[in-house]
Amino acid sequence: MKKSREGNLKHVKGSLCLVPPLLLAVFFYLQFQTLGLFSPIFRCGGQSAGGGGGDDYVDRLRASATFLPLKDTREWAETWFISTLDDTSEPEGEAKNIVFPSAASAGRLLCMSAPSRRDGTRNAYALAWRDALPGGAELRPGLAYVSETAYDHSNLWHGISALIPFASWHARSGCRARPARWALFHHGEVRLGMSPWLTSLAEATTGVGMVVETFNASDVPVCFEEAVVFRRNMAGMTRERLLAAFDFMRCKARAQCGVVADVSDPDSAAVRVTILFRTGARAFKDEAAVTRVFKSECARVAGCALTTARSDNLAFCDQVKLMSGTDVLISSHGAQMTNLVFMDRNSSIMEFYPKGWRERAGGGQFVYRWGADRSGMRHEGSWWDPHGEPCPGSPDILSCYKNRQIGHDEAYFAQWAARVFAAAKERKAGGSPASTRRREAPTCQCS
Repeated sequence: MKKSREGNLKHVKGSLCLVPPLLLAVFFYLQFQTLGLFSPIFRCGGQSAGGGGGDDYVDRLRASATFLPLKDTREWAETWFISTLDDTSEPEGEAKNIVFPSAASAGRLLCMSAPSRRDGTRNAYALAWRDALPGGAELRPGLAYVSETAYDHSNLWHGISALIPFASWHARSGCRARPARWALFHHGEVRLGMSPWLTSLAEATTGVGMVVETFNASDVPVCFEEAVVFRRNMAGMTRERLLAAFDFMRCKARAQCGVVADVSDPDSAAVRVTILFRTGARAFKDEAAVTRVFKSECARVAGCALTTARSDNLAFCDQVKLMSGTDVLISSHGAQMTNLVFMDRNSSIMEFYPKGWRERAGGGQFVYRWGADRSGMRHEGSWWDPHGEPCPGSPDILSCYKNRQIGHDEAYFAQWAARVFAAAKERKAGGSPASTRRREAPTCQCS
């Protein structure tokens, strides 16, 4: 009996010793089965994995790509675009962005189904692995610049606000991160391009032609091999980074347009004044009188020269050349003032408005004041025409104030110009860094 019990005990111990290897074998079997490695072994003749051809594992990954609304109305405005991912600033002080593929996306690509140009909630996005894209998806090679803005890609100032973070990104890559295409969105709605002026600026900045992704009228997804997304324009950028980005964009535009100053120019302290006139809305009522006042004050400053021009008569490069040689810009409020970004740092801006803007236009009337500060210029103040017919009972500037023309005040303009011109002369005579840069050929630094 004792020997029998000992024998049984040995059998039990032996059986227990086999349990771990058996469990390990089962574990590996299940793992390999999940990965689809056994599918060719157990596949019946003429039967494909997953019932429809292709690798079963890849089919599972492809099916796991879930499309979510591109405009998630449950989130705040700055995060409703691709709301499942947080954006980051690297290094600190840059505009926040999302990069694909990256650790944040678990190595997955950005895919979009965007048939709507009127309702961002109808457009969608998903994350997918390159080897398991959603069914029917089209892969776009190269790097995509994806821009979401609450404003307008066609408006010159709003558009340049959307371009700046991409310019900084491009410069920080050593100018290697050139976009193969752009994907433009406004509140999640597809936009098909920018204005010609902005397109020219984007192409000069990146060194490649602008190709805008139009997506498809159908729901066929588009996946980007690489993508960087900016959804808050310049928000988060430090002043230092803003100034550097504007310097880079200015330099690239000048280089593209062949703006190389005469290094032998003996009169480096000359003050060059440009009156940039508008036609129609917010034009000066008496351009000759306005020109006469500023020309008279310019004549009182040694070396001062005055030029008048209209931006709507000038090609992009002509505008770049004109502004590169301007120390004081005089213009009424409007899109043409965006050209101030091509002036040297520390240059001066004088801005004019029709009656009603000061009282009714709100903060938006100060965009060029903010723009001058961000790009390193001096906004020397504004003049609001005090004369004009009122708009009783109208709370909206668009109804009758926005596009009125502007009068003039000879005494005020003369006093204002005298102060601004004299200060510009003093800065240039002192050999400011801006005047030094103007006498050098542009060298655009890619960090």
